[in-house]
Amino acid sequence: MNARDIMTTNVVTVTPETTIATVAALLLERRISGLPVADGERVVGIVSESDLLAHREIGRDQRRAADPWWACLFQEIPDPAGYARSHAVRASDVMSTALASVAEDTPASKIAALFEKRRIRRAPVLRAKRLVGIVTRADLVRGLALPAREARLARWQSDDRIREQLLDELGAQAWWRTGANVMVNAGVVHFLGVYDSDEARHASRVAAENIPGVRRIEDHRVDGARLLSTMG
Repeated sequence: MNARDIMTTNVVTVTPETTIATVAALLLERRISGLPVADGERVVGIVSESDLLAHREIGRDQRRAADPWWACLFQEIPDPAGYARSHAVRASDVMSTALASVAEDTPASKIAALFEKRRIRRAPVLRAKRLVGIVTRADLVRGLALPAREARLARWQSDDRIREQLLDELGAQAWWRTGANVMVNAGVVHFLGVYDSDEARHASRVAAENIPGVRRIEDHRVDGARLLSTMG
């Protein structure tokens, strides 16, 4: 599953000159939390709900009239950049310019990792530097429910092929106990032997669920640590 499979293509954009009031109205009207800022065909920033929260109209920058004159002595060092953002009129004054974009063929797993690393909620999808879509966290979640993915996992494969693919996947994991055994009968995966931890047992089940053709998983393994304690 790549960006092109889950991205929104009918992207609403604003320009650097778009007013903050218009941005806020678009976010409410479209029920979205962020918009790309485009200068012609080039994306120059992203403006989101969080970028608007510091605006003085919301109240975060308003000084209380009842404060005594000496209260300013204990306030933080003046911040001209913060003042500009809280009194901004245009999108260019509040937008985030540290863009994290993706291509149409970027895998969903890499997009999710990018969101986690950069702590962002959306990324423009670019083709030759031109905006063709946008991917959000919500798009990633919806991608999990795509019928195509369900069809892929339900695709028939022989038991031997299922077992081969599963063992290849498990063999690449450091937590997999090579002494355990895997059997497949009529699409049902059977785990035999022992397991080292509940986490490893759970992970091996998840690995099996991702193999196309698997109908069910039956885990017959026993807890290795408990088995040793009873033998001792």
